Amino acid sequence: MGRRAYSSDLTDSEWEIIEPLLPTEKRQGRKRETDLREVVNAIFYLLKEGCQWRSRCRVIFHLGQQ
Repeated sequence: MGRRAYSSDLTDSEWEIIEPLLPTEKRQGRKRETDLREVVNAIFYLLKEGCQWRSRCRVIFHLGQQ
């Protein structure tokens, strides 16, 4: 089951323009587990909808912590 689509999400044609500008996956090290399109969608969502500082910290900064 996929996630809910938001009006701030990139269209396929917009993603085709942005994707080549992002860093490619490195040959060495772990395989990238993060979908960069979802990261960009999240940034656009925050820019469009806004978010309280307390909520943003919980959502963004928990990613690297156990």
